[in-house]
Amino acid sequence: MADELAEVERLAGAILRNLSPAERGKILRRMGIALAGSQRRRIAAQRAPDGTPFEPRKEKQQGLPSRGATCFLYPSGGPGGSRRVIMKSFTWGTGRMMTGFDIETGAIRSFDFDKVIKWLPVPDEHRNTSTGGRLRRRSSLRRKAMFRRLASARFLRAGVDDQGMWVGFTGKASQIADIHHSGLRDKPSLRGNAIRYPKRELLGATPDDREMLLDLLFAHVGTP
Repeated sequence: MADELAEVERLAGAILRNLSPAERGKILRRMGIALAGSQRRRIAAQRAPDGTPFEPRKEKQQGLPSRGATCFLYPSGGPGGSRRVIMKSFTWGTGRMMTGFDIETGAIRSFDFDKVIKWLPVPDEHRNTSTGGRLRRRSSLRRKAMFRRLASARFLRAGVDDQGMWVGFTGKASQIADIHHSGLRDKPSLRGNAIRYPKRELLGATPDDREMLLDLLFAHVGTP
């Protein structure tokens, strides 16, 4: 973020040098906190410093029904081109075929998992009490914004040192953030294969950030 803030540093350098160490530290801390807050809001909005949206997550694999009752829309040759199927006590056959008792036809039928149009809730009267007719996810679908925890005040912090103020990630979070910020390769789990993550720039000062920092500085030195 240093390059983006070069203009602020150039304009503010002389002003800061004329402040006492205590006053300089006070305004730098205020500027750092404000900049960190701006970074969090932008990350929460899922946008890079240049305003472009983050590349979205890849869609999770579709849910697999449990072995209890299940309900879905399936292609048919009748009116509308599909019908609702309610199956009980089905099993997996060859490949991705589901075989079980089709309540509507009153017979054992097989259905191709990949042809299912849409999974539906199982009607209460047909639910299996042990499963509740729920879908079992191969992996949970996280609907929250990406980096929500990473960008929290616990990990994205601001501070002041001998060089001035800084805003960045701390501890292990800094390594995780760098992988996403730079689009590097990493293992999603200990046993998983390394993958390359899309580049999603997490830190960077925008023109609005620079204006905000200058406004804070000028307001501070202009206060009697």
